[in-house]
Amino acid sequence: MNPSTSTTPEAVPETAPTGSPGGPLPLVTPEVVAAAVENLTSRLRKKLDAAIEQYAALPVTAGGEGVQITCGEDAVVTLSPGPSGVISDGDQASCSCLLAPRCLHCAAVLSACPIGDALPAEEEATPREPSDAEPAPEGAQTAAELESSGTPDSGPEGAESVAAPEAVGPTAAQVAAATGLWAAAAAVLSAGVPAAGAVPQAELLRAAHTARLAGLPGAEAAALRVVRGLRAARARHDGHRLADLVSALRELLLTAGRLAGADPDPALVGTVRRNYQPGGSLKVYGVFREPVISATGYGGVVTHVVAEDGRWYSVADVKPGGSARARGAATAPVAIGPAMLNHSQLSRAGLLIVGATVSPDGRLGAGKGVRATPVSGMPWTEGPMATLFARPLAEAAGARLSGHAWSESDTAEQAREPVGCDLVIVGAAGDHVLARALLPDSAGDVRGYGPLIRLVPAGHHPELAHVDNLRRLASRPGLLVRVVGRVEPDRVATLLPLAVGPVPGTEATLRLPPEWQGHADLGYDRLQGAHLPPQDACPPPPDGDEVDPVAGAPLWRVRRLVELAVSGGRRAVAESARNGESYAQLRNAGFQTAADLVTGLAAEADRRSRDVFGRLTDTGPDRYAWAWVAAATHLAATERAMIHSSWQPADLL
Repeated sequence: MNPSTSTTPEAVPETAPTGSPGGPLPLVTPEVVAAAVENLTSRLRKKLDAAIEQYAALPVTAGGEGVQITCGEDAVVTLSPGPSGVISDGDQASCSCLLAPRCLHCAAVLSACPIGDALPAEEEATPREPSDAEPAPEGAQTAAELESSGTPDSGPEGAESVAAPEAVGPTAAQVAAATGLWAAAAAVLSAGVPAAGAVPQAELLRAAHTARLAGLPGAEAAALRVVRGLRAARARHDGHRLADLVSALRELLLTAGRLAGADPDPALVGTVRRNYQPGGSLKVYGVFREPVISATGYGGVVTHVVAEDGRWYSVADVKPGGSARARGAATAPVAIGPAMLNHSQLSRAGLLIVGATVSPDGRLGAGKGVRATPVSGMPWTEGPMATLFARPLAEAAGARLSGHAWSESDTAEQAREPVGCDLVIVGAAGDHVLARALLPDSAGDVRGYGPLIRLVPAGHHPELAHVDNLRRLASRPGLLVRVVGRVEPDRVATLLPLAVGPVPGTEATLRLPPEWQGHADLGYDRLQGAHLPPQDACPPPPDGDEVDPVAGAPLWRVRRLVELAVSGGRRAVAESARNGESYAQLRNAGFQTAADLVTGLAAEADRRSRDVFGRLTDTGPDRYAWAWVAAATHLAATERAMIHSSWQPADLL
């Protein structure tokens, strides 16, 4: 899962290398990989990247002590993960060769394993009593308390609120850790993806581990996202997006650079998994289930529920197992008290919980003192769900896009809470479905249509139902549908639909079976032709001409250079500058600052300093990295403003 504390699944198809009856390689913590690479001689380090590619394709066999990979005639690497399924100590990896443990075989196999978080995802997703949770690392408590204080996720009524203390700035240890992270990340940026092999990645993992020990969970999480992105890019994984790697590297450099400069902003520290707090008595109603298939081999389900006051909570069941477990967990029992409900039932029923425990991000715990009694569900036309659909979509989307554009984790946290809207289907366009929001008048009748909305599958795994369900909806233009989904912060007016239901008071809407109780979970329930109204019952769909303000702006010139810096390195940017790239189109369109920043980036990439004897000297990557961060951050903020405006009705622009 994503290194943040959210239970939102991360739709990244990157998985551990497989090849065999023994299954995938286990997770490994960053410090173990860093230590294994650090122990190699310089001669062996030069062979490491080729060895990783070779050993990652080898079969993995299950043995009595763990899993084994045969790297050669006299070299068998054995990995013996602990109870959590993670290699967290160097002694859990051994090799039968004479050079072990300082051998190329161990270092290459460990480097081929997927990177696990400091707290395994299984622990993250398993609710526990407050007394069982680990304390936050020193230096991270301030940011966590600040984030939870006075926010909807700080817990339900009865939970103790925490006052935010004054920001005092990072400690000396945190500044030193951030400085090391900056140096490692700047070196990766300067090298680019082709040269950012196992050794630079190990340096970044070592710096990430140091940041965790210093109490910088936000910087550590960003560093791990960068390493995973580099691995996906170098392995040419189908699901890799260069934009995701650019975003992660931008956040890492900006966060580490500001912390290294002793910036007192507590948001830079990030948040860690915090104790569950007493939540008193809660009455919650199921809204939908969401399948989880994470990048690190975990799978399961998260059932989202809403309280009578409109606050969102979640019940998670995520453990190792990937897509197979995501399917099976759809009907797995809910582990909250003796409620005797499974996740499918909970998504359409309710719970009365006594002695509830709640995490700051809304996860419901399953401690010994928690008691839960099933109650009847609430339809989407009543209570907090009616309030959710009554809120204008433009207003709800604007609230989800209010996070810092430079921070991927902050953006994900803001966009995590679902929105509700009534849409009319326009048709299909490529990988998404086009729709328009219904704009009701004071009497509830449709007075017009909002901006064009793109519905994109929340998951593309072939064993899940997202893609097929959207395809089914697109086959009936004019269909009116009620949607619960998440705002996609990086695309123009885009929703990730998670559940759908019928729009009240019309025949041109879904006709779901009674056992579904008014809604379909798009990840699990499969829509059929019988669930759609006849074509002649649907009104003619509104206009569906797509207008993408981001794609139509000359910002693509900035984006191309920013992404070139990551995919090709500093030399590629310098070569672009020597080719006489012109940014006059940016200036003519009014993007003066963007033109100045990319011009400065290109000039910095091609800067060559000489000593008093006229010899070329290396000035280091710092100035170049700051120039890239400035251009990338300005681009992200500009695009975010344009995406925000795309949600507004035309008469409000």
